[in-house]
Amino acid sequence: VAGGELIVRMIDEVPAVCALAAVATGETEIRDAKELRVKESDRIATMAHVLGAFGVPCEELDDGMIISGGASLHGAHIESHGDHRIAMSATLLGLLADGETLIDGAEAVDTSFPGFVELLRSLGADITEETR
Repeated sequence: VAGGELIVRMIDEVPAVCALAAVATGETEIRDAKELRVKESDRIATMAHVLGAFGVPCEELDDGMIISGGASLHGAHIESHGDHRIAMSATLLGLLADGETLIDGAEAVDTSFPGFVELLRSLGADITEETR
């Protein structure tokens, strides 16, 4: 369970934690993160949808979510809602998924990490503008 002061200190990292939880073994519970409902997007609802699109069982809560990790990921079509953290988390999940992933609004990553895609490509990731 991640909650309380820990969540307060890492509120902007929760989408990345969700991506990690998706591939971890077991259940991850995120609580006390209601602030995520009023970020660039409603990051709780959006990440629950993103995880579900990749085939990750996830229960949305009022102040967080419960993620059942370890499922096989499949490609998905994701809407970033213009949120850079959602776009980056979905990109990482897409790289781990079987099949193609399309991310609408992926250019939002340039808000906080302009070299994100180039860095992933330099590490061998197969990312094209069509699938970004």
